[in-house]
Amino acid sequence: MKPLRYRQVHLDFHTSPDVPSVGDKFDKKQFQDAIKAAHADSITIFAKCHHGWGYYPGKKTPMHPKLKFDLLKAQLEACAEIGVNAPVYISAGWDEVYCFENPHHINKTSPDGGYDFATRPGWHRMCFNTPYLEYLAEQVEEVMQMYNPGGIFLDISYPKVCYCNCCLKSMREMGLDPMNAADMAKHADIVFENYGRRIEQAVRKYNPDTTIFHNGFTTPGRRDHISFQTHLELESLPTGGWGYDHFPMSAAYSRTLGMEYLGMTGKFHKSWGEFGGFKHPNALRYEAALSISQGAKCSIGDQLHPNGEMNMSTYNLIGKAYAEVEAKEPYVRDAKHIADVAILSCEALNHTRGGEFLTSDMGASRILLEGKYLFNIVDHFEDLTPYKLVILADYGRLDDAMADKLKAYIAGGGKVICSGKSGMKKDADEFMLDLGVKYEGENEFIPNYMIPEYEAINGRTAYIMYQQAYNISATKGSVEALLEDSYFNRTVEHFCSHQHTPNNPGADRPAVVLTDNTAYIAWNIFTDYAKMGEYHVKELVLHLVESLIGDERSVLVNNLPDRGVVTYTHQAAENRYVAHLLFAHTSKRGDNVEIIEDIIPVYGVELTANVPTKPKRVYRVDCKDAKLTETDIAYKYENGKVIANVDKVDLHSMVVIDI
Repeated sequence: MKPLRYRQVHLDFHTSPDVPSVGDKFDKKQFQDAIKAAHADSITIFAKCHHGWGYYPGKKTPMHPKLKFDLLKAQLEACAEIGVNAPVYISAGWDEVYCFENPHHINKTSPDGGYDFATRPGWHRMCFNTPYLEYLAEQVEEVMQMYNPGGIFLDISYPKVCYCNCCLKSMREMGLDPMNAADMAKHADIVFENYGRRIEQAVRKYNPDTTIFHNGFTTPGRRDHISFQTHLELESLPTGGWGYDHFPMSAAYSRTLGMEYLGMTGKFHKSWGEFGGFKHPNALRYEAALSISQGAKCSIGDQLHPNGEMNMSTYNLIGKAYAEVEAKEPYVRDAKHIADVAILSCEALNHTRGGEFLTSDMGASRILLEGKYLFNIVDHFEDLTPYKLVILADYGRLDDAMADKLKAYIAGGGKVICSGKSGMKKDADEFMLDLGVKYEGENEFIPNYMIPEYEAINGRTAYIMYQQAYNISATKGSVEALLEDSYFNRTVEHFCSHQHTPNNPGADRPAVVLTDNTAYIAWNIFTDYAKMGEYHVKELVLHLVESLIGDERSVLVNNLPDRGVVTYTHQAAENRYVAHLLFAHTSKRGDNVEIIEDIIPVYGVELTANVPTKPKRVYRVDCKDAKLTETDIAYKYENGKVIANVDKVDLHSMVVIDI
């Protein structure tokens, strides 16, 4: 298959049957001019939307009642004329036309669950274990037969627990118990895999090279869920609730899978379906730069007006970001990311998506991102030997195979940090790794306090810890922090002040233990940071990371603010390394919407980067108004490291090291 394009647009077109007309203002030249203005090289267009209507005159999909011509064909032909790729979108999980005619095929999420057709506007999710699957597969086959597009994008597709009659029947036939949560999840996986294979069959019947993507979510460790798609598109609209630290976390896992992936954001002020909403151009410039710095190609979401006319304000806006991506492509193409730290995903280890497992992984990701450490998020299939440090966050319990893998990793010189009950057996409160501690049970006080035995920025005092703590004793190594109880838990019978009870001086015990190859933290500390964001929590974790691998890190960056982002890549064909330095000031507006408006340059960033040989040249590459500028950087080369002062980082600067 051909590589994915770098500059894609995802053109939503979910169009009600109640609008007066559809596509009446579509004009091929205007459509092409918009794509050109955006500097886009690929645009995803619609065959069928969530409303259930088609935008072509097929037999398997009801054509939108207000559409008078083959809009899909017209758009495909317009794209082909200007050399723009055009994957085709087909709504899979939602279909309002079908569900109103076949309500018994709707996904039933609980035994007594149902959908509100009377008062709630919105979509209704279909069950892939009903005749709906064949209806959908025939639609895919029809699109492939009529148009043979280069890609198929299927939306809202992931394993879904369902209690509909079809699912209950097939579960009983398989000997599964509908009242057993594990059996329900197993059945959901079986149904999803059957769906994926059926769609794959429908596409491959007509073209072996068409790309296939199912848009839902990728749970770390569930590589079977992505085995029937050709690439990933990481939906992450920062203003739509994801936030600006979500995409780096998604990319950190995706780049370990050996697949191409896109970073999907939107031009909207907030999120999908927002007509008339626009980001500031600087926001899209940053989001596109963040994507390519994280190893992704780019996708920016838009929604076409029902009349079919492209909004030129939107495409001029996208063009400000994509003109820069186009110029930067030589510095990111075929680049291999370097990572020193692996976060061993709690979701993968527990075979469960979301909840406390995701929260703890998120906390670890944020600390490393803010601490400017190079990291990947990995599952249990990943080879750990390339990493200098592995972090198991809070809930990373182990089976025998994973414990043996980690023991071998430590024996080979690898370093491990565990916290909470990570590193314990899956079914017992017993450590499977030698972390220099003995477990003595849960601490009864929530919250409680941490007293550092290292040099903390605010000195040696009692720091509040909001999450569950665990009592331990140290068997070897150095005690880096103590756990101190409070006087009592806050209850109706006894409470103190506005929030919680103060610390009980002297009621302390070991809580953080550091050995030559390991560290253990006796709190659910990464969950704590994800929820509360306390500086002293980050300070403690970074102290341990620095103690274990500080001299070995591939890149050290100073004077880049906490919201700054650093990645480091190697382009073997060009004999160069590239350090990506990004910074954008974010603000909270309205009801907790995180936005970017102003670009504030950062001066005097200090960069130290591992390089195997003395460089031929070190220089900074910047891009503004689609023009690249190169600025030579004075540097020293000592002990395999380039040491340089980057005098200015303006949104996204690339420090290029030619060897």
